[in-house]
Amino acid sequence: MDYLYDGSFEGLLTSIYLHYYEEKAEGIYPETNYQYSLMSPSRIVHTDSLLAAKVYDAIERKISHDSLRSVFYVYLSSHPCKENLILKYLLLGFKLGYKIEGYHTHPDILPVIETARKVSFEAHRFLGLLRFAESDNFLYAAFEPDHNILMLIADHFAERLQRENFIIHDRKRDLAVVYNQKDWILSDFHLHKDILFSNSETYFQTLWTEYFTHIGIDSRKNKKLQAHFVPQRYRRNLIEFRMSYHS
Repeated sequence: MDYLYDGSFEGLLTSIYLHYYEEKAEGIYPETNYQYSLMSPSRIVHTDSLLAAKVYDAIERKISHDSLRSVFYVYLSSHPCKENLILKYLLLGFKLGYKIEGYHTHPDILPVIETARKVSFEAHRFLGLLRFAESDNFLYAAFEPDHNILMLIADHFAERLQRENFIIHDRKRDLAVVYNQKDWILSDFHLHKDILFSNSETYFQTLWTEYFTHIGIDSRKNKKLQAHFVPQRYRRNLIEFRMSYHS
């Protein structure tokens, strides 16, 4: 039986619950892009927050807090088979309990560890790469991360920019964190026109671009090292790379 869920973390955990207490899942897939087949019976899962909470608690209590974090990070990843990586990991995890920490090379464990590490690394990287621009009454930052890391970076910037209103916009997923000097929310976000920046923002962007262009020493440029720290796919939204990106 294939379980088809709504794409939410609670929906995924509900599917895990049903695997244990109703019919075993051959696989778990997002309903939106599932390819139906006569050979594979399927069931649409209706998300139940109470059932999801039981699985959430069981992972933390019977395996570990680190395992719960890894599962959540894999859920946030762009891995095409992330739901089934999580399913296999938890099937083994509930058998081994905390001893799972000693099975890093197991084929059902290693992909989860590696995928969670990639998500964590990208979130940490964008703490330094995200660029905010000033509009009339808020700051705006756009990026296109490989993984859905908005929730992982929101607290950092809410603490760092406590006295500002800001929007962090994930253009790839049409999602945004919106902060109002007190709380942040995660919301769908579609831009229908360009953000209008203040005159001072345009001025400082020009200064920063000129500084970045002229500060380097041509004979000591290391493009390979630069690409390691700032991959090409991230540069579209970095002021200092924008001219070279479009050239």
